[in-house]
Order: sequence, then C-alpha cells, then structure tokens
Amino acid sequence: MIDTLEKCVEYGESLGAEAVEARYDDLVLRTLHRTDDVWKDIEVKSRSGVGVSCYYEGVSGFSFTASTDWADVKQAAERAFKMARASSGAATLRLPFDRGTAVESRPSDTVRVRAHPRDHDLAFKTGLVNRMVESAREHGADIRNVRGLYGELYGRKTLVNSDGSHIDWEFLVTDLRCVVTSRTDSGALVTGSEGYGGTFGLEFFSTDGHTPEDIGREAGLRAKEQLRAHPCPAGRMRALVENHLVGVLAHESFGHLSEADFIVTGGSPLTGKIGEKLGTEHTTIVDTGTPDVKAYGGLWVPYDDQGTPADRTVVLDHGTLEHYLHNRGTAKHLGQRPTGNARAVTFAFPPIPRMTNTFFVPGDLTEEEALELLGTGVYAVQTQGGQVEGDGSFLFKAIRGYWVENGEVKYPVREVSLSGNILELLGRVEGATKELKLFSGYFGGCGKGGQSPLPVGLGGPMLVMDGVVFGGRAS
Repeated sequence: MIDTLEKCVEYGESLGAEAVEARYDDLVLRTLHRTDDVWKDIEVKSRSGVGVSCYYEGVSGFSFTASTDWADVKQAAERAFKMARASSGAATLRLPFDRGTAVESRPSDTVRVRAHPRDHDLAFKTGLVNRMVESAREHGADIRNVRGLYGELYGRKTLVNSDGSHIDWEFLVTDLRCVVTSRTDSGALVTGSEGYGGTFGLEFFSTDGHTPEDIGREAGLRAKEQLRAHPCPAGRMRALVENHLVGVLAHESFGHLSEADFIVTGGSPLTGKIGEKLGTEHTTIVDTGTPDVKAYGGLWVPYDDQGTPADRTVVLDHGTLEHYLHNRGTAKHLGQRPTGNARAVTFAFPPIPRMTNTFFVPGDLTEEEALELLGTGVYAVQTQGGQVEGDGSFLFKAIRGYWVENGEVKYPVREVSLSGNILELLGRVEGATKELKLFSGYFGGCGKGGQSPLPVGLGGPMLVMDGVVFGGRAS
C-alpha cells in the first residue's frame, strides 16, 4: 500500500499541490452488547480506505475513496487538488502548510500485547461479557437491568506525505464495561458502573482487579450502595473530584478551548492569552499521544493524521497558558510548533485539531490528605455525561458521590450534578493527589466537526477545589 500512497503524493504534486498527504486505514471494529439475558448487538465492521489532502496557497482540499485501486486513488487526489485550488480564491483564512522533516516509523511505534483481539474468537469475547453480567447480578440488589459491553478497534494506519515520510503502525483499543441499574423503594433509578478501556490486549482482563468478575462485582456493589444514598445537597461547596471526572474537565471544559482551529478563528476564550495566568500552581494540563499506557492507562497514538510524531504538549503550566493544540497549518499561523494533534475519525474525513490524551498532572497529596484538605464538602466520582459551552461553562453529572465532613467520608450521595466555568474553577484548585490515572475506550469518544466518536484518553489525579456549584433534589 505504501507504493500506491507514494504515487498519490507524486501525482498530487504534479497537479500543482504545494503538499499532499495520502493515508490508508485498514481497521476492524467489533461491538458486543448484552442487556440481562438478551444480546442486543453482536456486530463486526471494517473500515478501510484512502484519504487524500492537498494544499494550495494556504487552503486545503480533501477527498477519499473506499477503494485501493490506483485509478480510484488517483481520482481522489484530483478531487482534493481541484477543491483546494477552487477554494483558494475565496478563502479569508489561509493556513500555509508547514513542511517538516521526513519521518520513518519504527516497529516500536506499535504497542505489542500478549493477547491481541484478532487472535481470540467470538466465544471468548462473549464469555467475558457473560461472566461480567453474572457477577453483577450476584453482587447487586433490587436490580432492574444489567448491561454488559465489549468493544475492540484495531488495525493498520499508513501515511505518506510530501515531507517524504513513510509511516506504518497499528492502532488498538479494547474496552469492557458493565452498567447496573437498580430501583429504590421510592421507585427512583440508581446506577453503578465499572469498566476499563485503552490500548492493551485481552490479557489485561485476567489481571487482578480487572477480570470480568471484578468489573461486574464493582458495578453491582456501587448500584447497591446508591440504594441507600442521600440526595446531594445543592449550593456552592468545596469538592474533591476523582480522576475520571477530572479528566472530563481537562478534556471537555479546557482541552477543546485550546484546539487551535478555534483559536485562529477567535472562537475560543483562550485566544491571545498565551503567557497569562489562568489557574493556581496546582493546575498543569498536558496532552500527549504516547503516555506510559502500562503504568497509567490511556490511548496510544504515536503519529497524527498529517504524519507529525506525537509530542508531550504542556498546554497549561502551573496555571500559565503555554501552548495550543495544533495541526501544521495552525502551528505555522500562530508561530508555534506542530503538536501531533491533527486527527480524523476515519479515512473519510480530513484531519483537524483534536486531543489525544489530555490530563491534569499529579501533585503531592495522598487521598487521605486530599480529604483532610477538602474538610467538608462533596467527593464526586465518575461521570455520566453533561453539557459544555464554548466559553468554558459546564454541567456534568457524576455517577456517584460521597458527603465528607471534617475530612471523613460520612455517606454516599446521588444525583450529583456539578457546574461552573473551567476558567474560573482553575483559580480555585487547592491541591492534587499523587496518583495519575488515564481512561480511554471504544465506547463514547470525542465528537467535533461531524467526526464522532474519536477515541481519546483523559484523566489526572484527584483535585481539591473550592466554589463548585452542586445541584440536587430529593426523591
């Protein structure tokens, strides 16, 4: 396939393109979904094709084909170039392509696992889900339903560009999760969930604490705990926010604001704020495509879809805004280095600035010290979705929480919704715990520009902060 992509780049340049990127995806997606005793979904898809980007006078054109025949790839290159040339006359924003050094991928760019999903049959994977669901039933109470989910996405990603880069590596993400819904005596529905996803093989689900039985047990016990939970108090309070929900804040409420396509159009409140103090010394936010997935979890993305190697970008450094997340054009326009954040959800879309793994950097507190620093307030755990606005305002719902008094956990709470503005909240972070956890997976993912769901990673330590607005209601 490399030869076809090389021909595509050469042909696009012969038409007059200043630069060309030709990339090929050959991916497999599998989804398993069981609710109670019924299999709702057992599905396998393939995602294979070529996407071509051509650049002309600071304007890009994009086209794609699901075929690998040279005639079809050639036509895609023609369409991409004609689109760029036709658009150049009317373009009001030009982002000149910034040439780089040729990159050659290495075998180490692909994470090696002991039990790759392609080497295990359907019965093995349905067995993981069945074991998890049965464990949840055993440990739950007053159960309305149990959902078991398994997902995998893997395969080859290949790219050739006008830099002379030749990139060939294998993407991998697996995911196993359980959701238990129980009913209180008053008829209210409560939820407990657990799951793990990221760039790892199926051997992960045989390790201590991560087996299907472990996942189902935790989901069942958490739903059972919520049966006796108190409604969360409403008002502005102190909060200890756990790792996953901290990651959601880093990604949804701040990360998107730092994506440079929003910056160059003036659509982000972070526009023009490089060097400004936005948070306390406890707020450092990083984005990287190559975290230590064995130590912390997360997603492995060694190259973006323009051929830029992944970098560790410190976006916010001890509260000071240092860098944006770029593709090559926005980096050139703003005078910063490319960060390896040009990503596309499939070959059928052009790469745009997207996050990889975005997280708060750990501090020096233990969990006990964080609770002591919290004093009295809400310990908010996990997330169940929410809403984010372009000015950094957010409303998230935590799956569960705990009321804490004088540093001591008193009782579980439910209906935990928290809101605020991330740019205000950054100035109220008082401390961070030592432990870093990253979360990723097959289900969910990030949506932007009509491209969804794109696998990403997020996380961080636990953060202690003041002035979080909580809302709750009695049931």
